[in-house]
Amino acid sequence: MKTLEEFIQRMRDTLPVRRQAVADILTSGRFTGSVNPLRKTLSEIEDLPRENGRYRLNVSGPGERTLDFSYETTELHRDIRFLAEGEEALAADLAADHSGFEDRVREGIEFLSGVTFRNLFSDRDGTVNNYCARYNTSVQSAYNALFITRYVKTQVTNAVVLTSAPLADVGIVDMSAMPEGAVILGGSKGREMKDTEGGQHRYDIPQEQARKLAVLNDRLKILLEKPEYRKFSLIGSGLQFKFGQTTVARQDMNESVGLRESEKFLDTIRDLVVDLDPESRNFRIEDTGKDIEIMLTVKTEGEDDRRDFDKGDGIRFIDDTLNLGMVQGPNLICGDTGSDVPMVTAALARCPDTRAIFVTRDEDLKQRVRAVGAACFFVKTPDMLVMILNRLGQRGK
Repeated sequence: MKTLEEFIQRMRDTLPVRRQAVADILTSGRFTGSVNPLRKTLSEIEDLPRENGRYRLNVSGPGERTLDFSYETTELHRDIRFLAEGEEALAADLAADHSGFEDRVREGIEFLSGVTFRNLFSDRDGTVNNYCARYNTSVQSAYNALFITRYVKTQVTNAVVLTSAPLADVGIVDMSAMPEGAVILGGSKGREMKDTEGGQHRYDIPQEQARKLAVLNDRLKILLEKPEYRKFSLIGSGLQFKFGQTTVARQDMNESVGLRESEKFLDTIRDLVVDLDPESRNFRIEDTGKDIEIMLTVKTEGEDDRRDFDKGDGIRFIDDTLNLGMVQGPNLICGDTGSDVPMVTAALARCPDTRAIFVTRDEDLKQRVRAVGAACFFVKTPDMLVMILNRLGQRGK
């Protein structure tokens, strides 16, 4: 393994084993396959040269970069431990990793006990899945997929895992280890989704806006094929063609790209968008410092100004399209950032019987969630949330 491209493929190759493990355990209570493919992948990663705890790999063109593979190696270690030694061994490791783990899990179980939710809407990364430095290697671990699936099978009528990332073509469908049809998968903030029967649905986009977005995406592909820009398709979020939105990384969580180079690339993208939409009628740009989000605007009935499509719009679209019955409730919303708060607002508007669990240490975000008015609970890590779900799922109905 010499390049980041090869590393990405190695991680994608772990999916069949992980998916099979989940299916086996749900069916028979035990994994009938071998963990050796996971051990081999982990060994190959850990054999790479390191510098200050990070791994060195070639990232397009001459020279090497140091990269953070902590998500990938941690989740491989955990899956190997889980599949080889059992759930109690993994639970002990999680408790050792997080102070107050068992106490908070117990409190979370009390918060959700006795309620069978009609609908669960959950963000993915940072909420029910730990953060990864690159979306295209954020493969869901087997234990995580199993824990979530156990809960939705016994405690939820309709479960939706919703992400800002694309649905497919390096999207949530490609990263999920959950059984086919266990949950509704929503991409692009809910502008596109795959239902439990395999059907795909998309939010309506005006033809002219769709044309402009297609032109933008074509120009971005050409731009990132140039040697000096190719690295931006490989780090962090990479280049993601979402439905109604495009994301391109200009930095990752480990700041693998120099500040001047990153900011120059941001200026290049801004110039490209202005050239296509000089009056800013169709696109909005949001710079997170890591990602450049280029979003189509929306105009809803009764509104004069165009605005960004948010996850509240997404869950309303999913509810209306699939007749999930949010108005009947009860509904559970899970998130970890301010972009997930509109889901709570939208759910409450349809049914006051709505609860929220947020994964955050941010006191300002906690206050925002409380201010919306739903009964709410907070945990520090996705590991705590998925363990809460798992233990409730093990109880059954």
